Amino acid sequence: MFKIIFLILLCIIFIISILVIRQPNTFRYARTQTINASPAKIFEQVNDMHKFNEWSPWAKLDPNAEVTYEGPQEGIGASFSWKGNREVGEGKATIIESVPHQLIKYRMDFLKPMKATHTAEFTFTPDGTQTIVSWSMYGENGIMGRIILIFMNCEKMVGDMFSKGLLNLKAKVEA
Repeated sequence: MFKIIFLILLCIIFIISILVIRQPNTFRYARTQTINASPAKIFEQVNDMHKFNEWSPWAKLDPNAEVTYEGPQEGIGASFSWKGNREVGEGKATIIESVPHQLIKYRMDFLKPMKATHTAEFTFTPDGTQTIVSWSMYGENGIMGRIILIFMNCEKMVGDMFSKGLLNLKAKVEA
């Protein structure tokens, strides 16, 4: 009996190992939204860390999360840390690149529920009187990340949150 259980467990471990190996080493999740505003108007909302939670979809998941700010209010070096419920976890976002009206990159240091460091990026592309805003996050998938990919559709989960955030941003700047 124990031999059969051991063989079944060994088969399960083998199958999970094969599935983990087949997962990608890197990821990139992205969503795009056209907003009826200039790149400058949108840029100021994303470049100012104190304004981020006004339109962030994660802020709505835990309005009681503890948020602290460090560095300048906007631009390179500006950062905010958060500590919230299970849905938002704990981490820190720091602007590492800021090209006025074109690009903002954040270093995302996640502490909970799982430690990870990734890059988030916003690009602003003028299109007549509108702006095409892209929000993406990319990085490496460690072993734990690849195991999670077997059981969860992270692209859909993160992408859906990006879509909500971009719609919130659109509503804010178009108001």
